[in-house]
Amino acid sequence: MLPAPYIPASGSEHPTDLARWRLKVGDGSHGRHTWVYLRTDHECTHWPQTDIDRYWLGLPTGLPESPPAKGPLEAARKGFEFYKHLQSPDGHWAGEYGGPMFLLPGLVIGTYVTGQDFPPEHKVELIRYLFNTAHPSDGGWGLHVEHHSTCFGTVMNYVALRLLGVPATHPVAVKARETFLGFGGAAALPQWGKWWLCLLNCYDWAGCIAIPAELWLLPEWMPFHPWKWWIHTRNVYIPMGFLFARKWHAPEDPLILSLREELYTADYDDIDWPAQQFNVAAADLYYPHTALLHALGALTHAWEQCVLPPVRRRAMDYTYQLVVQEDENTAYQDLGPVNKMLNQIVRFVVDGPASTPFLQHVEKTRDFMWMTGRGMLMGGTNGSQLWDIAFVSQALVETGLAREPANEQAVLGALKWLDAAQIQRNPLHFRTAFRHQTKGAWPFSTPEQGYTVSDCTGEGLKAVIYMQNHLDYTPKLVSERRLCDAVDVILSLQNPDGGCASYELIRGPKWLEWINPAEVFGNIMIEYNYPECTTSALTALSIFTKEYPEYRAAEIRCVHLAVLSCLLRFGSVRFRLCVTRASGAPGLPNPAPVGGRRFKTKAIAWLHTAQHPDGTWFGSWGICFTYATMFALESLSLAGETYGNSASVRKACDFLVRKQMADGGWGESYKACESGQWVDHAMSQVVNTAWATLALIYAKYPHREPLDRAVKLVMSRQQPDGSWNQEAIEGVFNKNCAIAYPNFKFSFTIWMLGRAHTYLQGL
Repeated sequence: MLPAPYIPASGSEHPTDLARWRLKVGDGSHGRHTWVYLRTDHECTHWPQTDIDRYWLGLPTGLPESPPAKGPLEAARKGFEFYKHLQSPDGHWAGEYGGPMFLLPGLVIGTYVTGQDFPPEHKVELIRYLFNTAHPSDGGWGLHVEHHSTCFGTVMNYVALRLLGVPATHPVAVKARETFLGFGGAAALPQWGKWWLCLLNCYDWAGCIAIPAELWLLPEWMPFHPWKWWIHTRNVYIPMGFLFARKWHAPEDPLILSLREELYTADYDDIDWPAQQFNVAAADLYYPHTALLHALGALTHAWEQCVLPPVRRRAMDYTYQLVVQEDENTAYQDLGPVNKMLNQIVRFVVDGPASTPFLQHVEKTRDFMWMTGRGMLMGGTNGSQLWDIAFVSQALVETGLAREPANEQAVLGALKWLDAAQIQRNPLHFRTAFRHQTKGAWPFSTPEQGYTVSDCTGEGLKAVIYMQNHLDYTPKLVSERRLCDAVDVILSLQNPDGGCASYELIRGPKWLEWINPAEVFGNIMIEYNYPECTTSALTALSIFTKEYPEYRAAEIRCVHLAVLSCLLRFGSVRFRLCVTRASGAPGLPNPAPVGGRRFKTKAIAWLHTAQHPDGTWFGSWGICFTYATMFALESLSLAGETYGNSASVRKACDFLVRKQMADGGWGESYKACESGQWVDHAMSQVVNTAWATLALIYAKYPHREPLDRAVKLVMSRQQPDGSWNQEAIEGVFNKNCAIAYPNFKFSFTIWMLGRAHTYLQGL
């Protein structure tokens, strides 16, 4: 990799001309977006910069300004008038999906060790982004952009800067190096950092907890077989298991030799590598090591000393085939950026640098790179396209904005995009790759990436039904059969206890979390039920059955509240007796045959069990209690539970009202996700405020004063052009890592303001 042609002194410099960047949409596949730098004036003339480009680059859009809105509906209309200008020509809303600070180093290391390079403009903007995200106090980086400095974040991003061409003597590098050496240097990295440095030949494989590829050769019925792990975890460990088995690393070069001297507090050749396996800086250790993990580490270390070559070759062959299947199932996008870069290295090692699979990988890395006004980052996936369009589409219909002639083209564009985004077949490698069915699902990002996600399927289904069935000018692009396919997917995702996980059913036992080796994340070893996923599925089925009441009705419908009360009070053992008694009562529907799944009944029962004693629900994908509680109260309202008739709903609403800030808003810190307890943000946030207000509206909260205050707060933050400024980060995953959803400040604020207009008129 050649050094960057120019090294800025600080992140405030602009080594490239922001007016020359363009977002290219739909280049070869539906929903794809990549950033391109135009080097000539001729190119710029023939490809003018758009409002979308300017907005995401932080440049003035020049869009019209107007006086402050006089009411919430007018504010919602003004907000969407701005947001329409950010809609891509293909109908979706592109956007940043950044935040995690451990992804960009994997991109840079994976590119370096495979002999590839970045365009010079990309390279200097990657550097500028790292300069701009370094902590001003100690010069380090954390797990994400709002996190405290950690050994993991600081070492890995320091290495990325050095590989990109930043000299060790640069002030940013000097400050960062001082910080990570204070943590104990690279020897104190968590496992994921150790792996990346092994591939770079700046750490010894003997210093890692062993990752035996042979685990994949075990009988599939065993409770700890990798196919039962959470999908992100197993998809990372597949290529890493192959690379560990091969002990592959890049060849030494002067920069690698220099990094060996820079990264450690002791001489590289004198380090006792096996002693570093469980050496992790205190600042990084979110999920402490267990005795079982230590025992497993000793066992796998012993296995490494005696593994039979034929067994190892068989394990490597099998894990390589799983890598190939993942690549072919996703057109080399892969599930996420970590396994994508690891798979890219595997294909380089096995197939070679001139092979089509490797070159396809290199091409698809562009999909993860997002340009901002602060520089270029690596996103958490190839985007959040479906997730963002589903919410704003529902918001437009529920607020009535979709019925206004000025918005019809935007709605039609969104519907066309959703039509093409539904996955209409199962993966090429279905059972052999341990995949859940995908036919009928909507993905998180694009159909090319192609993974079923429970809440994305639910929100996509709701959005399509709203636009096709509730508006008089839209075509029926998604057939009833395809809507039913989506329902089939949702029904297939309910776990026996009634909840829904994210990508697939829960496969493994909870005790597998005791051998979580990642150290910086929580709840990564198996799937878990999530209130957000369960409620998105539940609301989607509720809306679907209103339009199509006959399809799989016995499996979907909810029994009468009296029966549900029996289930909640007495548990499943006495549930059948309640069903039998209720079936003969006047006004109650005849129940399905005993043993029928009754998705909605079981989901609502699980949702009640997941409610915290204080009345809230914990959010695992958004921050945090306001997010999950909004989803929960929407679902319960569709089941007939409101503030007036449900103690659970009243408890949730009363909690939210107690947490309302003096200015009328709500603000939650990402630290709530880490601790599992409510943590106030230093200031209110428009997104948290929108979530909390929508929750109260869904619950039919009878007192208008908290709602009025919330509406005024969100309206007061609206800018003259109709937009809202970016505030704190909105999303989270694995308890400890925050991630950005900047489109939320449009979709949910517009949604809340429009709904509040109607709701407050009725109070």
